Amino acid sequence: NVFVERLWRSIKYEEVYLHAYKTVSEARAGIGRYLNFYNTRRPHSSLDRRTPDQAYFNALTPMMVAA
Repeated sequence: NVFVERLWRSIKYEEVYLHAYKTVSEARAGIGRYLNFYNTRRPHSSLDRRTPDQAYFNALTPMMVAA
């Protein structure tokens, strides 16, 4: 899947390759922080410069009103 491959590329180049993790738990924590950033603060060109959270939660609101 091209979208998953792009996500892994972003994780590797924007997080993993920039840090020298000493332990697995340190790596897990760093990647967790990155994924939080990726979903809440990093704008995506494919989402019209919105974050995934903005795109998802804004899409839910009209559906919830219609229900």
